[in-house]
Amino acid sequence: MTRAELTAVIAQRFAGLGYQDADLAVKLILETIARTLSQGGRVEIRGFGTFGLNYRRARIARNPKTGEKVPVAGRYLPHFKAGKALREAVEGSWDR
Repeated sequence: MTRAELTAVIAQRFAGLGYQDADLAVKLILETIARTLSQGGRVEIRGFGTFGLNYRRARIARNPKTGEKVPVAGRYLPHFKAGKALREAVEGSWDR
């Protein structure tokens, strides 16, 4: 599902909310999550999951083209951990 599809679903589900209002709501939610993570925070949405940061330590990598060793600095990367309700909903929806 794309952001545009999510916006359309929200606009359709809530009749009093136009497409532009739904788009603004989706945009604000995503921006708030991004801003909180960029400030080192954590976002928890009960029943859905948690957005946080994982630290990847500095290391020596290798350039695959030349074989030369290249230092890679440590950095924080965004990480999502699905909540229990989301995991159960996804697990129960697949026919394997």
